[in-house]
Amino acid sequence: MAGLTNKGDFSEKISPFLRNKMEILKKEQGESSEAYQALFLQYVKQEVELDQKAESNRRHWEADMKLEIADNTTNIIHGVERLYRQSVVIEPTMICAAHCRYCLRANYDIFTLTETEIKSIAIYCGNKSLSHEVSEVLITGGDPFIVPQKLRFLVESLIEFAPNIKRVRIGTRVPLHDPDRLDNNIFEIFKRHRSRITFEVATQINHATELFPEVIDKFQMIRDLGITVYSQNVLLKGVNDNVNALVDLYSKLRDIGIEAHYLFHSVPMRGMHHFRTTVKKGLDLSRQFINSGMISGRVKPMYALMTDIGKITLYEGTILGKNNNNQILVQSTYRYEDRMKWNPDWKIPETASIDENGLLRVLYLDGNDE
Repeated sequence: MAGLTNKGDFSEKISPFLRNKMEILKKEQGESSEAYQALFLQYVKQEVELDQKAESNRRHWEADMKLEIADNTTNIIHGVERLYRQSVVIEPTMICAAHCRYCLRANYDIFTLTETEIKSIAIYCGNKSLSHEVSEVLITGGDPFIVPQKLRFLVESLIEFAPNIKRVRIGTRVPLHDPDRLDNNIFEIFKRHRSRITFEVATQINHATELFPEVIDKFQMIRDLGITVYSQNVLLKGVNDNVNALVDLYSKLRDIGIEAHYLFHSVPMRGMHHFRTTVKKGLDLSRQFINSGMISGRVKPMYALMTDIGKITLYEGTILGKNNNNQILVQSTYRYEDRMKWNPDWKIPETASIDENGLLRVLYLDGNDE
């Protein structure tokens, strides 16, 4: 996912598989077709990304942990975050097969963890002070399937040093970006350790056109191993910001056995202004396609914001108001004292405040429907 250049310019990276599919769609359906544009907008760099709009955040949040590594020095180990009680996020690499233009981690430093760092993180996850709370890890990045050896070492380290970890979720777009990378080096990790750990694979499919036969085959191979696959999708202007595209997407996900999870509003980060609808439009779209009877109740996602303090699903009473700077005030039920307990290195961002009940509120920059 990460790909920031020294100039602060997110480099373009498109896998040969995606380039080939784009050329086929362009030839068969035309450059202006919805199918071609769904890929073009997600992967082809455009000058509009360089426009300095109100979206100026470098990261979607700050949640790095400061851990003691094996040589007994204290350093911030790249690639470990904690915001929530039960789970720890681990990023073994920040390299991907392709660069999604709306990437959450486009502005992160590029790195790949050493085995020493991975072992230290596994030891942290099994620490007695938190082992009664932490029961799962989300392995993301970057893309863990890019470095199967590191992924295997991480899983085996968790088994050895953190027996409290019962679930391992792995976030990947490799099946969409480069299906041939999904081979026995990855499948063997699941086969060897699925009796000790419950694996889940998280992916991101934003338009039904991405479900090429090769992609479907790879997800089926994962599911044949008894692994749950789910998709967290992003609402992107020009890609899927209409009812028909969303109905088609979630119906086809169900057809191939991929569960719906979140539908995220596109985050307010640098270079993403042109992707961002208003939060209200996302609510209206969710209401229209979820409550219309057009799709099964089994495939309805949760519409959520990725705020500076974490994910917030939009329910009644969540949005408290909006100021003159186009910022929405969002109420969470995150307790400040819990957050500091889970991650003592966390610092409350300038956009957040603590209410009279000790709960965090946060300002979230709205998008536009121009």
